[in-house]
Amino acid sequence: MTKTVLYARVSTADQTLEHQRKQAEAAGFKLDQVIADHGVSGISTKLAERSEGKRLFDILRPGDTLVVRWVDRLGRDYRDVSDSIRHFMRDGVLIKTVINSMVFDGATKDPIQQAVRDALIAFMAATAEAQAVATKEAQKAGIENAKRDPAAYRGRKPSYDREVFDKVTAMLDMEAGASAIAAATGLTRQAVLRIRADRAGAEKALAVWDL
Repeated sequence: MTKTVLYARVSTADQTLEHQRKQAEAAGFKLDQVIADHGVSGISTKLAERSEGKRLFDILRPGDTLVVRWVDRLGRDYRDVSDSIRHFMRDGVLIKTVINSMVFDGATKDPIQQAVRDALIAFMAATAEAQAVATKEAQKAGIENAKRDPAAYRGRKPSYDREVFDKVTAMLDMEAGASAIAAATGLTRQAVLRIRADRAGAEKALAVWDL
């Protein structure tokens, strides 16, 4: 019996696991299993070296579908991403992304479709590496800035505390609208939208400011 598996990578600067699962389900995926690596750097750690990532190589079988938010979940750089995708395709695993609904199918026999697929893999893997490099440079710049001005590194102080944040996220989980949440919490609609777009970042800000 084939299965559909969501693989997520979650870090303090990333989307929450619950957010990624809901995004996948909203995109129409019926998930049989969810596997996630927490606190793992996508920049420095290969997929096969992550505690949960390496499980994918063991549990996925021909006919299974691997769902990821984006191809950058599948490796740390161009080679790792492209090698991972090709490995799963050789094993008969269908790979689908939540963002842009990309599909990578190793069963494709038409040479033109194969060429388009392979070119797309190369482009997506290169894009993933470029994003990883940009993130690494941003982190480096942040560390340097923190050395010069620790207060500035914390960023803007949140307009909410832990209690308000928890109320916002609870209402978001109940699919309340941004305007309704703003009215219930006293936050601006824009603040609610920022939390909705990046819960992990909002929670990190609370921790940084000790709120």
